[in-house]
Amino acid sequence: MILSVPQMSCGHCKAAIESALAAVGAKADFDMENREVEVEGLPEATVLAALKAAGYEAEVIG
Repeated sequence: MILSVPQMSCGHCKAAIESALAAVGAKADFDMENREVEVEGLPEATVLAALKAAGYEAEVIG
């Protein structure tokens, strides 16, 4: 699934999101330019909850 994360704007944001996703067993591919994260293998609700707990709102776009 591809997520739009509008607040993701720097390396610190990427690291925080990467850490939050790793905590729930996910690996992510980042597109910093478009502020998108691709995550596979986990339920949407799990991924969104992990991001929200890290302080980032996200929307599934694909």
